[in-house]
Amino acid sequence: MTAASPSNPIDIAELLAFYASAGVDEALEEEPINRFAKAPPKQTERAPAPPAPMRESRSEERPAPEPGPEPGKAAERSTVSFSLDASGIPDAPARPMHATAAVPDEGQVLLARQLAASASTLEELRQHMAAFDGCNLKFTAKNLVFADGNPTAELMLVGEAPGRDEDLEGLPFVGRSGRLLDRMLAAIGRDRNSAYIANVIPWRPPGNRTPTPHETEICRPFIERQIELVNPKVLVSLGGPSAKTLLNTTEGILRLRGNWRAHTTASGVTIPAMPTLHPAYLLRTPAHKKLAWRDFLEVKAKLRALG
Repeated sequence: MTAASPSNPIDIAELLAFYASAGVDEALEEEPINRFAKAPPKQTERAPAPPAPMRESRSEERPAPEPGPEPGKAAERSTVSFSLDASGIPDAPARPMHATAAVPDEGQVLLARQLAASASTLEELRQHMAAFDGCNLKFTAKNLVFADGNPTAELMLVGEAPGRDEDLEGLPFVGRSGRLLDRMLAAIGRDRNSAYIANVIPWRPPGNRTPTPHETEICRPFIERQIELVNPKVLVSLGGPSAKTLLNTTEGILRLRGNWRAHTTASGVTIPAMPTLHPAYLLRTPAHKKLAWRDFLEVKAKLRALG
C-alpha cells in the first residue's frame, strides 16, 4: 500500500478503511510513530544517593543494644527443672515467658515419667494427666480422653489417639470405629462393662493427623502406668501405632497381628498381648474383618485358659 497524502482523499479513505478493519479506532499519540525504526538505546538513570543521616544530639542518643551470643557459638538447650512436693507429686516446671508448647523438650518427657510413676491409682493418674502441660496436643484438644469401661476387667484394649467424636465426649471409641469395636467385643461375649479401653495418646491431634514420635514418647509413660494399674490378664493393641508403642517393635501390623506378644510393665509383670487391626482400618477395608475375627477368637480362648 502506498502512503496516503492530504491531496489524495481516496488514499486516505482506503487507509482509514484498512485501520478500521485492523481494529485501529483510536489515535494514541499526536504525532505518528514509526514502529519499525530502530529505537535509540535507553539511558539508565542513577539512583540518587541517600541523604546523609542527621547526627543525633546527645540528649537523643539511644542506648547501646545488649550483646548477643558470640558468633559460631551454638545456643544452649534450655532445661526444665522440677522437684517433688510434700505429697510426692512433682511440681510443674517453670516456663520462660517466650516458651511455647509446639516442640516439647526432653524435660517434659522426664516430667511425664515422674508424674506417671507417682500415681498410685487410676484417678491420681487421670488428675496428673489433666494438669500436665508438656504435650502440645493438649492445647488444641477439647477434652482429655482418659479411658472407658471397667478398670477391674481382665481385658484391656489400647488404641492410638482420639478422633473428633472422642474429643467431644471425652471417651475413647465412641464414633463409627467405636460402634464396630462394641460389636467385635459382643462377638466374644464382652462389652464395655467387662473390658477397659484407652489410647496411647489421650488428646486428639488436630485434624486427626498422625501423632509425632515426640508426642508419642511424651505420652508413653502415662499409658504404660495405666496398663500397670489396671493389670489386665490380656492386652489388645488396636492398630499398628499402638502395637509398636506397647510392644517396642517396628514391624507392621499385618505381620504382628494374630501372634501373641508380651508387654512387660515397669514392675516386671508380663502381660500377654495380642496385636490386631484397628476398627477404623476395618471400616476402610472390610475384607480384613475376618482377620480381626480370628484375633478376637484367640483373645477369647486366652481369657478362658487364664481363668
